[in-house]
Amino acid sequence: MSADLPHGHVIPEHSHPEDQLLFASKGVMTLRTKQGVWVVPPMRAMWIPADTPHSVSMSGQVSMRTLYLLPKLCRPLPAKCFVMNVSPLLKELILHACKFSKLNKKTATERRIVELLVDQLKGVESVPLQLPHPVDSRAKRIVEALFANPGDQRTLKELCKDCGASKRTVQRLFLEETKMTFARWRQQLRLLHGLQSLASGEPRDRPAAFSFRRSGRRYFRVFDRWVRDPASRRGERWFGIFLRSCGGYVHPYFRRQRRATA
Repeated sequence: MSADLPHGHVIPEHSHPEDQLLFASKGVMTLRTKQGVWVVPPMRAMWIPADTPHSVSMSGQVSMRTLYLLPKLCRPLPAKCFVMNVSPLLKELILHACKFSKLNKKTATERRIVELLVDQLKGVESVPLQLPHPVDSRAKRIVEALFANPGDQRTLKELCKDCGASKRTVQRLFLEETKMTFARWRQQLRLLHGLQSLASGEPRDRPAAFSFRRSGRRYFRVFDRWVRDPASRRGERWFGIFLRSCGGYVHPYFRRQRRATA
């Protein structure tokens, strides 16, 4: 399926009996489930297992391409949502497959397309662009407050005053239920919000809507270089530098990318 969607368009919550591969060559997509939020930048794809209720919102003009695969066709892939890197070959296979209303494995040419797609998907690498949600109602109150205002500069101790739990309790809840410290979770929220803001056309010469340890101007300059060249190793290196400029935790995935391009 192919669709060009405007900024702000929302696909309401729904599910499919098939596994879904969601890809955009332009624009940023945000996928939400009960388990969390995933942000899909250009030249990345989202794997959505069968029967997963989800909604999708668009930031910027989005050129969306979707493939539906029989549930047992890609057994090596995990039975959970994740964002993946898309190689040049996988990109072309997705774009070509979308030209067909339905691929028929009884036709030799179409069967080879399916086989190549499955082979490429077996070797994909996930990208840490997800934000898991805590389940506890007290931690969820903090999540809701920060989603409403990612630039909120209150400390965790100050946020806890409105959630009915102590700072230590909230720290424990985030670590147990999201597998992230609160500081890491908050940084990831700001990172994903940055993706959405940049795609929606927020001026690159304006400081970010929220404060990092370095200037918002540097944030946009470094991040913009990654967005302009997202598929290359150089682009991955810029993304790693962007994360480092935020201060704090840098995921091992991006540390590996920086070593590979050094």
